[in-house]
Amino acid sequence: MTKRILNVVSNVAHFDDPDHPTGLWLSELTHAWDQFAARGWEQQLVSPAGGHVPLEPRALKWPLLDASAKAWLNDPAKMALLERTASPDQIDIHDYDAIYFTGGHAVMWDFPDCEGLQRLTREIWEDGKIVGAVCHGYCGLLNTRLSNGELLVNDRKLTGFSWREEVLAGVAKEMPYNAEEQMKERGAHYSKLPIDFG
Repeated sequence: MTKRILNVVSNVAHFDDPDHPTGLWLSELTHAWDQFAARGWEQQLVSPAGGHVPLEPRALKWPLLDASAKAWLNDPAKMALLERTASPDQIDIHDYDAIYFTGGHAVMWDFPDCEGLQRLTREIWEDGKIVGAVCHGYCGLLNTRLSNGELLVNDRKLTGFSWREEVLAGVAKEMPYNAEEQMKERGAHYSKLPIDFG
């Protein structure tokens, strides 16, 4: 039976400062999409509000724009998928085998408190299926509670973009919160490679 993957993307287009654009870090979608597609798995995009997904401008420049992301940009059918993402209430999570949270700073604003995403994550986890995230995508797991009231991340090992990396990237002062610290406060066992941005 063909596996089905739900890829989560952000609708946020800028930081609190509207002059500082952000959005989906495209390669954090395309790398996973390519791997899943190579295995013949079906995929769907979902976002907190549904509809349009803005792209992080920094991710569209050399050297960060790699072959995978460039191929997506040059494929009108793929780009159209970013204009018509589903909203959480349109998804029956029991039809999926995994949920994957993409990254980019944008997700820090609309992933954590989206009740629809929390519901999808809780249900797929309690179905014994896979919950995954890359980079800032782990912000989508911050506030998800299981049916017993426990936080999903409590007493679980995870990784994601670190506070030190926010500082090194020069954007720490513009972040709405310290995601690494928030994870630790929720009982997560956070770890990262010794090398930054690794």
